[in-house]
Amino acid sequence: MSLKSERRGIHVDQSELLCKKGCGYYGNPAWQGFCSKCWREEYHKARQKQIQEDWELAERLQREEEEAYASSQSTQGAQSLTFSKFEEKKTNEKTRKVTTVKKFFTASSRTGAKKVPPEKVEKAMDQIEKYIMTRQYKYVFCPETTDDEKKDLAVQKRIRALHWVTPQMLCVPVNEEIPEVSDMVVKAITDIIEMDSKRVPRDKLACITKCSKHIFNAIKITKNEPASADDFLPTLIYIVLKGNPPRLQSNIQYITRFCNPSRLMTGEDGYYFTNLCCAVAFIEKLDAQSLNLSQEDFDRFMTGQTSPKKQESDSWSPDVCLGVKQMYKNLDLLSQLNERQDRIVSEAKKLEKDLIDWTDGVAKEVQDIVEKYPLEIKPKNQALAAIDSENVENDKLPPPLQPQVYAG
Repeated sequence: MSLKSERRGIHVDQSELLCKKGCGYYGNPAWQGFCSKCWREEYHKARQKQIQEDWELAERLQREEEEAYASSQSTQGAQSLTFSKFEEKKTNEKTRKVTTVKKFFTASSRTGAKKVPPEKVEKAMDQIEKYIMTRQYKYVFCPETTDDEKKDLAVQKRIRALHWVTPQMLCVPVNEEIPEVSDMVVKAITDIIEMDSKRVPRDKLACITKCSKHIFNAIKITKNEPASADDFLPTLIYIVLKGNPPRLQSNIQYITRFCNPSRLMTGEDGYYFTNLCCAVAFIEKLDAQSLNLSQEDFDRFMTGQTSPKKQESDSWSPDVCLGVKQMYKNLDLLSQLNERQDRIVSEAKKLEKDLIDWTDGVAKEVQDIVEKYPLEIKPKNQALAAIDSENVENDKLPPPLQPQVYAG
């Protein structure tokens, strides 16, 4: 997917956006500077290398197991002749069975032997895979020894947080207002979700292939021309974001571990599976720069404070459903109530802080006054004697009045 800056109305140095591989297309920072086509090729090469290394590791472990088995048999052979004959018979029986299976799947070198067509070999391998994986599915799908379940939860949470991403942000060439295109999108989402219900790796791959073909048909109907790889990958990303398939990482790991390697390396199944892996990797690394958004807007969209899908009432057409208008009106009302509640909570916290500060200030002033003017307790004064008291010892009182007689 070449996310060209000209399509978004931004003028930058074109040399900085060219693909690192030099193919002439524009690269994307989320894809390490490659364009979508070159990134898929690099991812496919890495995927093939990983599958080949796993295959070589399995063969090496099998050889080591056979050598250890043969060594143990040679050591134990000297203990008892009867036991040695039993082991020799068992080994011969095992070798005969393996040789029979090999003869069934490979052409015989004997003259006049009938060669098995590759189609029959492939069909037989599919039936064996179906039988084994159906019986062992509950043991090998998302085992407890791996972190597949943890990755599933992380991807599911990530996709839920990106529910606001629009087709325009991903440059998706699909017009869902066309009824046929809308049906194709619904079928593609249904197929990618149905993948989790299958048990055989080949059946899971078939769901991915059907989903991809519906995407190509939707793009073809919209553009009236065959779809390109640069149109397919962003549309697949949009389908994954819209469908949010359950246990997506577990299904991808299950297919990688147990599917026929030749099916993953070649054919349309392998191509579509590689694109799905690229889509999941892009979603995990999606950031503001990938969508040409500011970090502030990206954070607001991720936290749910606002949504780019919201329409203003002035831009609505007259034939818009009344229920949709009422829904947006209620959303605006809820948004206003939420803002009002935030303001009330903020003012209440401010008032609480002011009360605490005022109480602390009054207590400090009282303490300062007490320290500046300490309280002094003076001793209690003695009570003064009454005027007509006979207490003559109290020299502070005047002498008592004596009665005087006047002669008439």
